[in-house]
Amino acid sequence: MLARLVRNLADNAARHARSRVRISTAVSSDGPWGVLHVDDDGSGVPVGERDRVFERFVRLDEARARDAGGSGLGLAIVRGIAEAGGGSVAVSDSPLGGARFTVTLPAGEEASGLAAPRT
Repeated sequence: MLARLVRNLADNAARHARSRVRISTAVSSDGPWGVLHVDDDGSGVPVGERDRVFERFVRLDEARARDAGGSGLGLAIVRGIAEAGGGSVAVSDSPLGGARFTVTLPAGEEASGLAAPRT
């Protein structure tokens, strides 16, 4: 599940970037949380659309104009995976100039729901 989350965010960033995508991780100083940032240097996500991009089948006008790919499900899947694991996802402005998607997930023993079942 975690691999799918990262893949969906990386694919989304690559689709909207002009030339740069950066993926980074950190551990939160506010407790046992892992933080994933996916940044691009594209045009970003307008403030008024930031919650909406996580809804199913939503594609912003720019996305429709740039390519025919994508169903508008990738970011909804990201949100579902993050929430299933006890975390969250948000979008903000990137230091690269485009969008920054930030996923915050429980770390250590608090983590649950993201690993494949053991057989």
